[in-house]
Amino acid sequence: MYRHDHPVELRQLRYVVAVAEEASFTRAAARCFVVQSALSHQVKALETELGVALFARTSRRVELTAAGEAFLPAARVSLQAADRAAVDAAAAAGQVRGRLTVGVIPTVTAVDLPATLGRFYQAHPQVRITLQVGGSDDLQAAIARGEVDVGLLGLPKSREPRGVAWRLLASDQLIAVASRDHRLAERHEVRLADLAQEVFIDFPAGTPGRVQSDLAFSAAGLDRDVAFEAMATDLMIGLVRQNLAITLLPSKFSPTEPGLVAIRVVDGPARAEYLAWSDFNPSPAARAFLAVIEPPSQSP
Repeated sequence: MYRHDHPVELRQLRYVVAVAEEASFTRAAARCFVVQSALSHQVKALETELGVALFARTSRRVELTAAGEAFLPAARVSLQAADRAAVDAAAAAGQVRGRLTVGVIPTVTAVDLPATLGRFYQAHPQVRITLQVGGSDDLQAAIARGEVDVGLLGLPKSREPRGVAWRLLASDQLIAVASRDHRLAERHEVRLADLAQEVFIDFPAGTPGRVQSDLAFSAAGLDRDVAFEAMATDLMIGLVRQNLAITLLPSKFSPTEPGLVAIRVVDGPARAEYLAWSDFNPSPAARAFLAVIEPPSQSP
């Protein structure tokens, strides 16, 4: 039976989570920067206090017991609460600490992200930063779940972010990117009808990066052949460079290398870029990042 006069220690919770995630006392000890004997002793002491075994152990294998499976989620929540309390206390003292996860679409142009991160890190060097690249729908969902703090999204101009707080950063027209050897390479501008018979590489079907182009062709009563799909823009550009396909990208993202050309699409799709975040108890690091982010200066 659990003894209330011997409260569970945070380090014991950290050790249990580490062992569960590493499936090894040795790796968990290395991760927690303690000797294995000390970690094993604390886990065993916690099991004794709880009156249950959290792990089934052999010399080669470690697994959570049923009791351990039930204990682990609450242990993680407790650790997150403790970490947040420490972060909030530091913020109250004028320090910003903790972790910041920034979600970014592959074609972000409305913000000079490296420069923004540079300003933020110089002001708040104790914050650990994780960058997560993904599609706008996935990033919105991750923000709503609390897994991403701030996101830079790209959506069709007619669609606003959902389930998150947001601010419009910029709008942009998409242009066609083709190989210098492509039959349209000498054109300065085209219409969607001029592109309808071309082979395309685009983002996966259903993603916001793809929807804006699909909507434009559909509205014009045109079909197109998207033979290749990819989330990585460098891979998309690689196939264009080989003259296997053309693609549509934001004008500010258009490549400048000699083997490629950017062609204006008169009736082409437009997209909007948004700054998005959760307004449900944002962390001090998230609030500080929102304060420093700004769009790049516009050319006259």
